[in-house]
Amino acid sequence: MTISQRIVLFDLYGVIALHQRPGSLARMAAGCDAPEDAFTKAYWELRPPYDAGRLSAQEYWAEVLRLLSRPVGSATVEALRLADIDSWSRVDSRMVAFAQSLRARARVAVLSNIPADHADALLAAQPWLRSLDQLAFSGKIKAAKPDPAAFQHCISTMGAEAADFLFVDDRAENVRAAQAEGMAGHLFSGLGDLEQVIDGWLATGSGSAV
Repeated sequence: MTISQRIVLFDLYGVIALHQRPGSLARMAAGCDAPEDAFTKAYWELRPPYDAGRLSAQEYWAEVLRLLSRPVGSATVEALRLADIDSWSRVDSRMVAFAQSLRARARVAVLSNIPADHADALLAAQPWLRSLDQLAFSGKIKAAKPDPAAFQHCISTMGAEAADFLFVDDRAENVRAAQAEGMAGHLFSGLGDLEQVIDGWLATGSGSAV
């Protein structure tokens, strides 16, 4: 029988980390001499298996370039890979400080859709992440939100029950998926609302979804 816990499970991008740097896709498209619209379409259409660890970075970028009918060269693939990692490298310093401070009152974990090589780069650039109680990166655990397996991974590896978690994400479909697994869920819209939700949840054990 597991002991009741309080675990705040954060998404990264759009919550603790910032969304992709504006203009990044246009610059990557120009770097491989492809139309921006076509590049953007290929980038996102092929992303799910890369996020979920079913494609390596090299395989993903080779597929993107083939779809665009562009040459697949190792130098081009590596340039795109590094530009892509840089485009997702920013964090919200206020949210970083909040997540760290929250550990005085609850366990704090991360569940993020992020390719394995991006996760490695982020950990190198943001070593504070290693101080959290769990890091579940989709490319490492081979499951991406809203797949129930992603949430079940966090439950099992933390030795917890679904009801022990408050999951925070900026995408409604991911919050609904967490709630379907028995977690409390909150649709993130800003730090002010989040602080109130977490205070209430820690006091009563009642989650919130907006």
